[in-house]
Amino acid sequence: MRRLLRTFPPLVALIGLVAAVPAAQATTGLSSAHGFVPQQLLVKFDGQRSGRALALPSGAGVLRTAKALRANPRVAYAQPNYIATASATASPFDPNDPGTLGTPSEPSSLPSGWASKQWDFLASEGPATPQLPTSPGGIDAVGAWRHLIEAGRPGAAGIVVAVLDTGIAYRSFGGILTSPDFSPAQFVGGYDFIGHDRFPLDENGHGTHVAGTIAEETDNGIGLTGLAYRAKLMPVRVLNRVGEGHENRIARGIRYAVTHHANVINMSFNFECEAQLPMVDEALRFAYRRGVVTVASGGNLEPLEPGRKAAKECVSAPATGPHVIAVGGATEGACIGYYSLAGAAIDLVAPGGGEPRKGCPSILQRPIYQVTFRPKTTEFAIPGDYVGTSMAAAHVSGVAAMVLASGVLGPRLTPEDKVDAVLSQLRRTARNLGYPRTLQGAGLIDAAKATEPLASLGGIGKARVPRLR
Repeated sequence: MRRLLRTFPPLVALIGLVAAVPAAQATTGLSSAHGFVPQQLLVKFDGQRSGRALALPSGAGVLRTAKALRANPRVAYAQPNYIATASATASPFDPNDPGTLGTPSEPSSLPSGWASKQWDFLASEGPATPQLPTSPGGIDAVGAWRHLIEAGRPGAAGIVVAVLDTGIAYRSFGGILTSPDFSPAQFVGGYDFIGHDRFPLDENGHGTHVAGTIAEETDNGIGLTGLAYRAKLMPVRVLNRVGEGHENRIARGIRYAVTHHANVINMSFNFECEAQLPMVDEALRFAYRRGVVTVASGGNLEPLEPGRKAAKECVSAPATGPHVIAVGGATEGACIGYYSLAGAAIDLVAPGGGEPRKGCPSILQRPIYQVTFRPKTTEFAIPGDYVGTSMAAAHVSGVAAMVLASGVLGPRLTPEDKVDAVLSQLRRTARNLGYPRTLQGAGLIDAAKATEPLASLGGIGKARVPRLR
């Protein structure tokens, strides 16, 4: 900090001025319950590539100091370091995954293993068999798997998806065990921005669940299936064991994923409604310029909590950030989930499970099933309490990986055009659920239609997507 203060004398003067305000008049550093890190600011001066975190001296209030710094014409931005929270409340066409971590006791006439639980991966209509039924809220992963096999890129082989989250249980270390439904070959090197090391292991369960939907191992006779089952996963830990993460660490996580060659970044977390996030926005623009698709949960309706300014009632960052695909949640019955927030930023909806909004004619409301562990245990299971836009975003990231691998976007796109074309393809092939655009965006994603060969769809060329934000 001393080195930084010597470099920028105006900053010293401003902080000194604010710190000198009598205690009775100064705004003290607010606790994390108010949505940002106490006694810390994110500051960027004109000419710098990006901002950095700055610890404030005792007596310098976060909001008051930020306001004073913004009055300096040399300061590009000065903002609290806001805190995000996780958004959760045999044949390649019919994987040999039993839907349980145990061995089935006897053959069953019910849908085969994974299909009995993963309603979200089934087709919504068309031919059905006892082993592969249909599901109103399904996105037809089976059809997409077929298309990618025909394209020579089964399971989105060759694509890297970075999962910015609580980490992933991808290896055993320090009391954390490897998830039985991942293999070491599925992972590329990641980073832990909480522990500041190269072991981004999950201490919560949320990140492992999200990663499972995106690319859990398939056709291995264990547990369930992933969408882009041959894509590589890059674990980037930016949320701690209780599912909270600071803006500066999240921004660094985005940049890490981009510079280490991720093709898609999944962000199943949200900040407070009022948060201004210049450091994250800079990182998102960097991802866009490099051709990296960014996907984020729209956020869940949450009750008012002690110490919070307001309930979570808005679609919030990073879903509202530049060039991010913002995702709402849909139910097994093809309705909008009760938790899914409305806003102009919503691009699409995807399976999030749970209860529907009032007025939905369907009573189907199962959660999103995936293999993970419960906090404070080392026991892996397929829990039945994961519902929300965190799960929905994971579906979009998995399908985005499949779109990139499928070849339907055509060759020779610029990096920015490639990002726009992925969203265009997802929106153009989405299924209208009959809700206002602010609730459903373009509708429910359809993995099979989004990966259908160019010969069937006529191609999309270099179509751009008009953005509403």
